[in-house]
Amino acid sequence: MRFFFLLLLPVLMFAESLKSILDSAHQNNNLVLSSKFSKEAKEREIESKKSDYFPTIDIGASYKNTSDVTPFQISDIYAGYAKVELDVYDGGVKSSQLERAKDEFRASSHDEAQMKKSLSLQIVQDFYTIKSLESSLRAKEDARKSLQEQLERIKQFYDAKLATQDDIDRLQASYDRNSYEVESLNFEMLSAKKSLELKVGKEIESFDESSFKDAELSDFEENDDIKSLTFKERAIKNSAEALDGAYYPNVKLEDTYTVYGYDDIAPNHPAKIDRQNVLMLSMNMRIFDYGSTSESKQALILNSKALNEEIKYMSKEQKMQHGISAARVESSKLKIKSAKSSLTSASSAFKTVNEKYNAGIVDYVIYLDALSAKTDASALYEKSLNDLEVAYAMFYYYGGKKLEDFIK
Repeated sequence: MRFFFLLLLPVLMFAESLKSILDSAHQNNNLVLSSKFSKEAKEREIESKKSDYFPTIDIGASYKNTSDVTPFQISDIYAGYAKVELDVYDGGVKSSQLERAKDEFRASSHDEAQMKKSLSLQIVQDFYTIKSLESSLRAKEDARKSLQEQLERIKQFYDAKLATQDDIDRLQASYDRNSYEVESLNFEMLSAKKSLELKVGKEIESFDESSFKDAELSDFEENDDIKSLTFKERAIKNSAEALDGAYYPNVKLEDTYTVYGYDDIAPNHPAKIDRQNVLMLSMNMRIFDYGSTSESKQALILNSKALNEEIKYMSKEQKMQHGISAARVESSKLKIKSAKSSLTSASSAFKTVNEKYNAGIVDYVIYLDALSAKTDASALYEKSLNDLEVAYAMFYYYGGKKLEDFIK
């Protein structure tokens, strides 16, 4: 027993729980990282829109050369300047653009959250699919072991002239078919494992036992897809409001300070100016653009209405799926009871048939049927347990919850 435990120790040490797998996926998955960077980009855009409220400062320089100058002209003029600009009033454009940026950031935050939740559900489904495949593989390997024992036994009977070659061939065919099914399951497990590792972003040696809490009566929350669309709709409305600024006065204040330099000119030259400051207050207002701005605004409003209808549909769909997922949980529990009863009956029947077969009371056909029924019942029972865990995950997912919060 101690030796067996030592053999299993490396597997136990490196076994990954479902919660640790989800944590790794949220940190390493490329699609999650993409959503994260998109969110950070939207956050930077907010800071950019906030900076629009502050004055801008520009500096520059120029050189002017004029040939064949008159006595009152200067041939070479150098200038360096600094200009400060401030939008005194822009009709609410900046405030609307800032609110749009904030709403887009909130939408991107919910996009990232929904990406994590959706990824978590996919990983849970892959995780328990692998668990079901493992249980099917164990059942098939147990059946192969029984078939191998019986095959060796029947060969001994054949050597003693107590069995025919036909008896050996039939058992050999069942053994070979079982081996084929084992290899098929191994390939399915490999494919499922690689698919899971792609989502998680790392290799996984083995899987620990994990389960969800029983379906709790928790508050129903809108999922993050709906919340994201809600903020995207608001962002479009803010973009539409920003267009209204074109019809309001735009007031700008500019102050430009320039320093001049000259070549080969007398200090008392009448055209010479050493420095100059220009302060300008300007106002601009659009009074006609052939309806361009108005049509652009109406297009944005229609896009907003389209998103609103999509939000309504997705809200109905989520509530429907949440109700179905609750029914799926109850159905899975009933299936477990049936599968457990079937396994108990099939195991008992196989034990009896196996004893009778060893005693020569029943033939190999009855034995193989009983073995097949036991193998299928064992795999079905394990699968029903895993299906219940997936049903729990779907219940929490469509309830707008984080799956990792409900793992035991």
